[in-house]
Amino acid sequence: MRKIRNIIILILIAGTIWHFYGNTFTKSGAQGVFTEIRSDINGLKEIPKVTAAVNYINEEVQHLLDKLNEMASDQDKPNQLVPEQPQQNTSSERQSAAYNVQIGDSRSDVEQQTGSPQRSSLNEYGVDWVAYHKNYRNFIMVAYNQQNNVSGLYTNQNLLSSIKGISYESSKESVRSMFDEPLESIRKGFVNYRLQNKQGYDMFHVNNKYVTIFYDKHEDNTVTAMLIISDELERQKQSYFGKPSKELKKGLEYQLYDLTNAARVSRGLSPLTWQQSARKTARGHSTDMAENNFFSHTNLDGQSPFDRMREDNIAFRTAGENLAAGQPSSIFAHEGLMNSMGHRKNILKKDFENLVIGVAFNDKEQPFYTETFWAD
Repeated sequence: MRKIRNIIILILIAGTIWHFYGNTFTKSGAQGVFTEIRSDINGLKEIPKVTAAVNYINEEVQHLLDKLNEMASDQDKPNQLVPEQPQQNTSSERQSAAYNVQIGDSRSDVEQQTGSPQRSSLNEYGVDWVAYHKNYRNFIMVAYNQQNNVSGLYTNQNLLSSIKGISYESSKESVRSMFDEPLESIRKGFVNYRLQNKQGYDMFHVNNKYVTIFYDKHEDNTVTAMLIISDELERQKQSYFGKPSKELKKGLEYQLYDLTNAARVSRGLSPLTWQQSARKTARGHSTDMAENNFFSHTNLDGQSPFDRMREDNIAFRTAGENLAAGQPSSIFAHEGLMNSMGHRKNILKKDFENLVIGVAFNDKEQPFYTETFWAD
C-alpha cells in the first residue's frame, strides 16, 4: 500500500510540475525544470515560516526528477531473463568445486562457464576477489594467482559440486563425518590464531587446500556457504588480518555489499542499490569505533545511527545498521551477521532499498564494518 500511495503522490506532483513547468521541460529537460523551481522557491526564503520547508521541497523535487529519469532509462532496457543454474559436474575428478570451478583452473576456463566478471576488488590476501554473477544469481568470487589460475573460491549460493557429497541440505554433523576433525587454529609466522569454530563454521585442511564450510544457525545448522583457499595463497598472507590500505578498505566494502545482495537474491529478494552519497556516514562510524576503541550503534556523542544519517542529510523512511569487527574478511563478517537474528533481519528486510558499507582499521589492523540500510 505504501508503494501505491507513493506512486499516486509522485503522479500528482509530476502533474503539478508539468502544469507550471512543461514548457521548460520541453526546452531544457529535467535539470532546467529543477533550476527554475529552485529559483522560484528561493524567492520565498524571505518569509521566515517558509524557510524551514524549502530544503525539504528541494529534496523532494530532486527525488521526483531522479525517479522520472530512472523510469525513462528503464524503458530503454531489455527485459532481463532469470539465468538458469548451471548444470553441476559431479565427476569424482572435480573435487571441491563451485559452479564447476575448482582450484587450479585457468581464468579462461572459468569465464567460459561464468561469463565476464562484474567486479574486481582487493582482498585480505593481497589479490583481487573477482565476482561473477547475473544480477547476483549464480554468484561466486574467484581469486587468481600470477599465472591466472584459480587459487581461491567462494560461493554463498547453491552451486556446490563434488565436495564429498556436501550440499546445502547437509548438516554440520554430516559434514564433520566426511572430513577429519576441523582445525582449531591457523599459524601465521610465529603466532597461532585460534579459530572460532563455535561461530558458525568449520575449517579443514584437505588436499593442499583450506576448506571453510559455513553453517546457517537459523536453518538447522545446514551448509550455507563455502570458501576454498589454496596453500599457496594462504602462505601469502603473513598475518591473520590483511595489510590495511585504501584499496583494501574499498575492497572489503564492495565485497560485503556483493555478499549481502547475493544472500538476498538467493532468498527471492531484490538486490539493494549502492548509494555513494552515504558512504561518508558509514565510514565515519567505523573510523570512530576503530580510533576510539568502542563497538556500539550509539557513538560517544550519544548519536544513534538515525541521528548520524539525519546529520549527513540522508532522507529515509525506514533504516537500519549492522556492525561487525574483528573478522579477518568480509566473508567471515557477512556469515557472522547472517547467524545473528537482528542483523539477519536487516540483511533480508524486504522494505530496504539502499545499502552502503564503511570500513576502517584500528591500530591492530583489525577491520571495523558498518552497514547502513534504508529506504527512501
